[in-house]
Amino acid sequence: MRHPWNSHNIEHELSALYDCAHGAGLAVTMPAVFTYVMQHDVMRFAQVAARVWGCQMDFAHPEVTARAGIGALRAFLTSIGMPRNFAELGAREEDIPALVQTLCRGDGRPGSISGFVTLDEADCTAIYRMML
Repeated sequence: MRHPWNSHNIEHELSALYDCAHGAGLAVTMPAVFTYVMQHDVMRFAQVAARVWGCQMDFAHPEVTARAGIGALRAFLTSIGMPRNFAELGAREEDIPALVQTLCRGDGRPGSISGFVTLDEADCTAIYRMML
């Protein structure tokens, strides 16, 4: 079953390949996915930043608030001992093509993953690279 949030789908491939804990994988995946897709609904991310993380809302530049919220999420996850990147998760850069292949071409055909934003293979590759 596909999850409505792309970070969940992208993380599943990490758990499958590296046998990492789901929460640890999400700690690495979520900030990267959120950063990559935030422009599709920047106000949603800015509102979360203000309401959940207490960031100051910049109504003239909501992307500043959204980035601050993603930074606050990342800082929180780090503060509780979660991994920050591929290396801390035990993942390897050279496995990115295999991760994308399984994620987007599970049936052998080029494809995409749907969720908050539909992501194609290039998008997923870029997100995994952001996790390095």
